[in-house]
Amino acid sequence: MNAENPLVSLVYCSSATHPFSEQELADLLAVSRARNSARDITGMLLYRGGEFVQILEGTRSDVESLMEIIGRDPRHEDVRVLIEEPLHERRFAEWTMGYQSLVAAEPKLLSGYRDSFDDLRVGDHDMIGRAIMELTLWFRVRESAAR
Repeated sequence: MNAENPLVSLVYCSSATHPFSEQELADLLAVSRARNSARDITGMLLYRGGEFVQILEGTRSDVESLMEIIGRDPRHEDVRVLIEEPLHERRFAEWTMGYQSLVAAEPKLLSGYRDSFDDLRVGDHDMIGRAIMELTLWFRVRESAAR
């Protein structure tokens, strides 16, 4: 990493062209983790109901190269970069691709319930930023509890 190729964090969302089975997700993760490790890319992937949200961390050139590949991947459509920002320190340094499958739960029935995952599609920059922070925190808590 240098001034010409700084470390960045990029968050994107996309829709799967078909629902992924647990085995398809496991296969995707195995290949992606190996490729990310070779490129020194870290981050996390969330999947729910045919929707992906991923945070990628790495040098600008490596992350942009990976996004070109993702954009051409026939398993994705409607790929949208939500946030791309400089990064001073990796937030997911220990994961080439941490993963959680989000199951749509019943809390929507509760008064005042807000779905951070759904907030990513709104388009409001502040709401997207807040949703990403909430999902990142949720992911880290779940990963810590699993250890």
